Amino acid sequence: MKKISLVMFSLLALSSCGNSEKSVEEIIEGENISEIRAKKAELSAQQSELSSKIANLDAAIQRLDKNKQFTLVETMVVKDTLFKHYVEIPGDVETDENITIYPEFSGVLTQMLVNEGDRVQKGQVLARIDDGGLGSQLAQLETQEALAKTTFERKKRLWEQNIGSEIQYLEAKANFEAVQNSVNQLQAQLAKTVVRAPFSGVIDEKFSEKGEVVAPGQSRLFRLINLSNMYITAAVPESYLGKIQKGTDVMIEIAATGTEFKSKIAQVGNFINPNNRTFEIKVAVPADKEQVKPNLIATVKLNDYSAENAITIPESVIQKNAAGENVAYVYNPTTDSTGVAEKRILETGLIYNEKVEILSGVKTGEILITEGAKNVQEGEKVSIKD
Repeated sequence: MKKISLVMFSLLALSSCGNSEKSVEEIIEGENISEIRAKKAELSAQQSELSSKIANLDAAIQRLDKNKQFTLVETMVVKDTLFKHYVEIPGDVETDENITIYPEFSGVLTQMLVNEGDRVQKGQVLARIDDGGLGSQLAQLETQEALAKTTFERKKRLWEQNIGSEIQYLEAKANFEAVQNSVNQLQAQLAKTVVRAPFSGVIDEKFSEKGEVVAPGQSRLFRLINLSNMYITAAVPESYLGKIQKGTDVMIEIAATGTEFKSKIAQVGNFINPNNRTFEIKVAVPADKEQVKPNLIATVKLNDYSAENAITIPESVIQKNAAGENVAYVYNPTTDSTGVAEKRILETGLIYNEKVEILSGVKTGEILITEGAKNVQEGEKVSIKD
C-alpha cells in the first residue's frame, strides 16, 4: 500500500509539473477537468502569496517613504482683529450752491467778463447790461437830491431859530425825502444792470454772448457751481435710527470715479418718510475731493456693528455639511511639513467684505486650512504647500 501511495504521489507531482508547463489556454482546450482544477488551485495559491507580499511591501513603503504624497493645503494662523460691519445704502452727490444765473434787467449784454472754467469770488462782476439811459436819469436825480438837501438844511436851521413858518420846513423835508427815495430806487434799478456772483465758485457753463438781448427769467447767462460745500444725501431705513447720529463715521464709495473716502454724518433727518419708512441723512464731502461732482451716484457705508478682538476668517473657507452646519478644517502639525486635518463646527456672526466673524469653533493661534480645505476629510494627513 505504501508503494502504491508513493507511486500515486509521484504521478500527481509529474502531472502538476506538466500542467504548470502548459498555458491556461492549452489546459482549457484539453478539456481535462482535473487539469483545469489543478491549474486553478495553483494560480489561486500564487495569487494569495503575491497579495500577501504586496501588502507587506506597501506597509514598508508607508513606513519608509519620506516623500509620501499627502494632500497639499495652504494655511493661515487665526488672529483676533477689529471687525466692522457696514450696511451699504445708495446716495446722491448734491450741493446747494449749484445755480443758473438769470439777468434781473432787460437789455443788451454790453460785457461778458468771465468764461467757462473761471473761478470767481462772491460779489465779482460777471456781466453788464445796457442801462437804457438810467445812468443819466440817476445823475439828474442826484443833482435834484443835492439841491433838496441844501434847501431842507437851511429851512431846518431857520425853523430851529424860530424864523419862517412850519409849513415851509415840512415842505422842504418832504421834498428832500421824496427825491432821496427816487434816487435809491433808481440806484437799485441800475444795480440790476450789473450781474454779480452770488457766491464763490466756478463758471461751469456760459449760455449767452455779448450783444445778445436778455430778459429776466428767460435768458440764461451762466451756471455757477461751488464744489467746496458738497454733500451726499441718502435714505436710511428706520430700523437704523438708533444706531446713527450726527458725527457717526461713514465710508463713501463713488464707482464712477473710483473714489473712496471717510467722512461723518453732518445731519440726521427728523422726518420718517411714510412711503418707504426711511429718514434722510447728509454726509459732508471733503473739499479736496476734486473728482466728486454734483449728481454722481455714491454708496454710503454705515458702520452698524463693531467688535474688538474678533476672530474673522475668509468666507470661502467655510463649507456646509449634510446637517446644514458651517464647517472648516484646522491643521494639527505632526512634522515640520505635514499634519492632520481636524473638522470644526463653526458658529458664525456677520459677514462683510468676504470676511466672516467666528463666534465659536476656532481659537486664536490655531492653524486654519484655507486652500485645499474642500479636498480633505476628518483625520486625513495633509502637507503644507511650499
